[in-house]
Amino acid sequence: MQWSNRQPFVPPSILDRFDRSRLRRAALAYAAHGWAVTPGAYLSGHRFDCGRAGCRITGCHPAVDPITEPPATDPATVAAWWRRRPHNLLLPTGGAFDVLEVPAAMGSAAAARHAGAAGPVAVTAAGRWMFWVRPGTPLRPELELRLDVVRHGAGSWVPAPPSRLVEGPVRWVVPPTSVDWRLPAAESVQEVLAGCAPRERRHLVVPRQVSTSRRAA
Repeated sequence: MQWSNRQPFVPPSILDRFDRSRLRRAALAYAAHGWAVTPGAYLSGHRFDCGRAGCRITGCHPAVDPITEPPATDPATVAAWWRRRPHNLLLPTGGAFDVLEVPAAMGSAAAARHAGAAGPVAVTAAGRWMFWVRPGTPLRPELELRLDVVRHGAGSWVPAPPSRLVEGPVRWVVPPTSVDWRLPAAESVQEVLAGCAPRERRHLVVPRQVSTSRRAA
């Protein structure tokens, strides 16, 4: 018998169904805990496709009109969005939570220092760390001055695992299930982030952001 390390061929249609099923299950899980979800454009080759004819937006963006199809927690609505396409999974911010988005060095240091009290934490393949916190608290002055720190509040959104961006998938470092879906106070997380900020690099160029809005509040 001759052994081979070649991976078996999997038809694209099967992969598509697997992705849709995985994304749908995740979306329903978020919605069940009161986190409204919305479908996002998905990768088709090297560009994002929202399924809307004539759309010229090249980055990840909502695949539906938020006015006519607002973010939802209703299971039937959520399941229907992922019935035909493997949409990325977007979570609107400013309602159930805010998200603090920071660069890799700051995020990894803060997650290690804050340990299990940090609440849900996700990271993108591009190295952007996202900390879920209770909503409504503005950034501390020293964080507000940094161009590489973003507070996603009302009017913004973030891609949630298992969404896939150009650089690769979004993954949980601290899944919400591991902290029983509890959110920490934004002040406590910001204090840790501020303590991990490289002081010699205050003025940085604006990096590639994970959302369409650099700062929502």
